Amino acid sequence: MTTAAHAVLVIDDEPQLRRLLHATLAAEGFRVIEAEDARRGLIEAASHKPDLVILDLGLPDAEGHTVVRGIREWSSLPIVVLSARVDEQQKIAALDAGADDYVTKPFAVGELLARVRAALRRAARPADIARPLQLGRVTINLTQRTATGPDGAIHFTPLEYRLLAALARYDGAVATQRQLLKEVWGPDRVDQPHYLRIYMKQLREKIEPDPTQPRFLKTEIGVGYRLVADEPT
Repeated sequence: MTTAAHAVLVIDDEPQLRRLLHATLAAEGFRVIEAEDARRGLIEAASHKPDLVILDLGLPDAEGHTVVRGIREWSSLPIVVLSARVDEQQKIAALDAGADDYVTKPFAVGELLARVRAALRRAARPADIARPLQLGRVTINLTQRTATGPDGAIHFTPLEYRLLAALARYDGAVATQRQLLKEVWGPDRVDQPHYLRIYMKQLREKIEPDPTQPRFLKTEIGVGYRLVADEPT
């Protein structure tokens, strides 16, 4: 159960979906605020100062990116996009505008709640990568740059550690290719995604039980990558 002190603003023009999200979030202990369009959403965000926003991109009066940019002018609160759009460029635009994560409609309630919890954890400890990453039988300490698996120590190159650390900072959220390229290789490499493909392949071969069907280093097709670590115990 999540503390009732956490307030979630749901911005979506579908009344049935708002009712479903309201009931689901309330059952988990969240306080829920609703808005049916971009204008009302920005007003509710400014007046209620929620802990997190769940935002539909296809709003009747404006694009969801407008809401993201409007909120980012004054707050870094987590924004999870909930979108039925299949155009990957729309998702990238939302993430580049400042959204923290996205979930595609139709969605599984359990997945959405997991993304919400992860986003709230990131907000509570935005720079914390000190805790070891547990990826199945592989344990990685990014601070000490050590890694062990079922067969003993695993060697990562400095660039591989930097890429893992960048992914870990997103704590289960998707990181766009441009974000990762900028953080790991620098702003002059943001248009060279082949760097990412090469290093992700190398990491999967060292981490994944089956690199052809990755469990921990997920590809978000056309958008970027997501590191899905085991929940800390």
